[in-house]
Amino acid sequence: MIRTALLRYENGEVLLRDHMTTTGVIDVHAHVVFEELNGAAGAHGPEAGVDRDGTPFFRIGGYTMKPLTYRDSVFTDLELRLSHLDRLGIALQILSPNPLTFYHGIEAQVAADFCRQHNSLMAQKVAEKPDRLRGLASLPIQDVEAACDELDHAVGTLGLVGAMIGTDAPQGFACASMDTFYRKLVALDVPLFIHASSTNGIGGLTDQRLAAHNLSLSLGYAHEETLAVAQILLGGVLDRHPDIDICISHGGGSVAFLAEKIDQLAKVDASVGEGVRDNGFLHELQKLWFDTHVKGMTAQDTLRRTAHADKLVLGTNLGGFDTPDELDPSVGELTPNAMKLLRLS
Repeated sequence: MIRTALLRYENGEVLLRDHMTTTGVIDVHAHVVFEELNGAAGAHGPEAGVDRDGTPFFRIGGYTMKPLTYRDSVFTDLELRLSHLDRLGIALQILSPNPLTFYHGIEAQVAADFCRQHNSLMAQKVAEKPDRLRGLASLPIQDVEAACDELDHAVGTLGLVGAMIGTDAPQGFACASMDTFYRKLVALDVPLFIHASSTNGIGGLTDQRLAAHNLSLSLGYAHEETLAVAQILLGGVLDRHPDIDICISHGGGSVAFLAEKIDQLAKVDASVGEGVRDNGFLHELQKLWFDTHVKGMTAQDTLRRTAHADKLVLGTNLGGFDTPDELDPSVGELTPNAMKLLRLS
């Protein structure tokens, strides 16, 4: 049994009332799409439509994905989502922003306004099913002060349980300008989730070689996540903020496969952070959290051998092309980890 908060959205604020509930499997990786936000970032979109050939598309800035529609899917239909949660045996799911609309490259004020609208809708959505859903905030991380203000609002007023940002934070994760944001997360006692980004909201893919064969979703995402882990650990973020909890999507990309090579190179790199210098990259890697949404037993085994067992949490990417058809019975063992990460007990 764990203590959770009953959420009720009223006049722009979430009112909390404690109650006791039994928690089974917790899924920390599931995105939601709010059709009400179409056009909310001006010229950057988002835009959903059908082209002249009848193919549905979704546009963000200069980046268009097709065929793609969110209408009548788990991303927009709450009852359909709940039916899949029941089918998979998921008791609680953490909803996060659509990674296509992180908007970390657009004008800071436009991004801040978009995030404020997004987080209000997120609070309303999870309040509809407070026993099954929690929500993460979207933040304008290109402006650290604005991101801190929105995090304050999202957590303190709206009752969201953390934040998710993209791997394309323009200043990079180890930049000293991010320290204010990291301190805010620790002060509010909420986790940070980092998910791979495809676009900064302005242009298309930064590497057009990834445009063919959906490589942006395989190689591109893995590269982005691996780079984020490397920046955080080698750049000493955890040295400066030892109490922060950061969870990287998709098992941190290919970092488990490359960890020993990065560890070896770090030994001759005088610029690495204190923790990596004294303990090694492999040791410091076990301080980060990872969701287990990776494909295949080889990837699962490599992740479990490299990451700390107590810092792995279940992710399904519900509704995505790689949503699992069923969950392994052992995923229930990850529930205590998710409860700790999400401050549920």
